[in-house]
Amino acid sequence: MNIVISGASGFVGSRLTRDLLESGHTVTGLARSEPKTATAHPNHRFIAADTTRPGEWMKALAEADAVVNLAGRSIFQRWTDTTKQAIRESRIRTTRHVVQGLPSGKPVVLVSASGVGYYGNRGDDVLTEDAPAGDDFLARLSQDWEKEALAASAKGARVVLARLGVVLGRGGGAMAQMIPAFKFFVGGPIGSGRQWFPWIHLQDLSAAVLFLIEHPEISGPVNLCAPDPVTNRDLAGALGHALNRPACMPAPAFMVRMALGEFAAVLLGSQRAVPQKLLQHHFGFRHPDIQSAVQAVVHD
Repeated sequence: MNIVISGASGFVGSRLTRDLLESGHTVTGLARSEPKTATAHPNHRFIAADTTRPGEWMKALAEADAVVNLAGRSIFQRWTDTTKQAIRESRIRTTRHVVQGLPSGKPVVLVSASGVGYYGNRGDDVLTEDAPAGDDFLARLSQDWEKEALAASAKGARVVLARLGVVLGRGGGAMAQMIPAFKFFVGGPIGSGRQWFPWIHLQDLSAAVLFLIEHPEISGPVNLCAPDPVTNRDLAGALGHALNRPACMPAPAFMVRMALGEFAAVLLGSQRAVPQKLLQHHFGFRHPDIQSAVQAVVHD
């Protein structure tokens, strides 16, 4: 299968590229710059592209059997009006151009990233793919992002909206931010620690994307998160245990808000998302619980 990945040089895109190549697929990666650990493989090519702008890179989409749209500026930073605009435009414009480049009438599948931020801050509510959208910045962004992707349906594409949880893996993502604090004995829960933390191990995320590509009966929104959601306090405890460090230095909510501004709402908010569709279609998680996932990140 010929698969195109936008955002291919990122934390998720790099792992997905490797796994797809190992599974025998041909992969074309799109990103502004090639990753430092570039994949040398006869079935891999890389195209340097600013996907927020139309260009020659869009020709690769005409050859694709599947497209995985991961491009987007990181949300993990203090938000200003300028950064919020960049976060939004990097997703909306790329997705719009990806859809424009897809061929009409060809049975292509578009797996387009979104996030569990779609649901907003929902406390203890259990959030399946049928749960309504929230109304904060990330929720509104996710709705608009998904709307752009769904436009591919008019071209005959099967569209999967991959609502990602927080991705846990070695060498990047949330763990790269959290582990140093624990190693220096200053790790602990954020705020009350009672907020739900929707997560997924990088290995499971990559496998789930391929699963979605290979199962034509699946379309629409799919929560890409582990089947065992945990609270932020549980996450801190699991990470402390794996590192043999205490997890007793909470970051008070007011300090998090002072340090991070509006972005603090992402860390203090609660989304008890569950992967109902993946479970209904019998997807097998390698790391279904937080203990095994964190142990894999720290020790594998």
